Amino acid sequence: MNKKFILIGIAAGLALISVGTVSWFLTHKESNGEFLTLFGNVDIRQVSLAFNGNDRIAEMRVEEGDRVKAGQVLATLDTRILTLQITQAEAQVATQEQALLRLENGTRPEEIAQAKAEVASAQADADLAKQFLGRLIEIESDSGAAVSKQDLDNARSRHRVAVAQLENRKKALQLALIGPRKEDIAQAEAQLNVFRAELALLRHQLDLAELKSPIDAVIRSRLLEPGDMASPQRPVYALAITDPKWVRAYVSEIDLGRIQPGMSVEVVTDSHPEEPIYGRIGYISSVAEFTPKPVQTEELRTSLVYEVRVYVEDAGDRLRLGMPATVHIALGNNGNSSEVKH
Repeated sequence: MNKKFILIGIAAGLALISVGTVSWFLTHKESNGEFLTLFGNVDIRQVSLAFNGNDRIAEMRVEEGDRVKAGQVLATLDTRILTLQITQAEAQVATQEQALLRLENGTRPEEIAQAKAEVASAQADADLAKQFLGRLIEIESDSGAAVSKQDLDNARSRHRVAVAQLENRKKALQLALIGPRKEDIAQAEAQLNVFRAELALLRHQLDLAELKSPIDAVIRSRLLEPGDMASPQRPVYALAITDPKWVRAYVSEIDLGRIQPGMSVEVVTDSHPEEPIYGRIGYISSVAEFTPKPVQTEELRTSLVYEVRVYVEDAGDRLRLGMPATVHIALGNNGNSSEVKH
């Protein structure tokens, strides 16, 4: 009895599918009644995401099958060393900024006053040394008193040193009045730009320590785990791009001339035979596939097939990667359109 009910159920299901198929053809029948049916599979673009840096993975935030949005953080790296490097670079920038500010502000009035005081002190030392030397020379020439040659040499040396120090102080005062050189300011500014660029690079590397989704997608594969060593050559996630979706079908060489990009189609799957999904032909390959020989006879040329991509609007997200699908193309008065979703 159970077997009988099962057979009746199967027969009813087949009848329902047949009625649905016949209904589709009757509903969409064109004036000339010509239809072309192609068979293929649902195809989806995929993206492999990897970190741009080399470090250990600290956190994996999504699982296989999760839907993610563009810009969502999927995984992060260990950034403790990078954070310390950023702190050091910030300190270098702050130090160089103060050095540049000191040069741009020039010499302070207090520093100029100090330089003038040093010049006055050096002048006094020079005058004193000159007077001492002159007194010794006068004693030796006028009174005939004995003055040792060593004392005279020491006095002359002391006078020369004092004069040299005075000249040095005067130059320092002149530099203080002029202020820093433009070249020194430019050099300090260039060094500051170097430190800022290094800081910006470190901050960019910190941003790259977060692996973000480039688009709305579905996680297809989770390839690494926390503690694994990441690198640009090791993908962390594989994403399936759900928009756009298309069906990769094949048309024979005989029917190739009956279709063209932009033609409206309906896509039917085994799981929803009575709920077609609408789309358009977006691409027809110009190269034959599954060619048995480089040169074909007239009979074998009809066995050639060409890839056709049918782009669909799957608002209900019913199509899955690799799902078999049937493409129905109503020929004849099918309006062509150049607006094909890619």
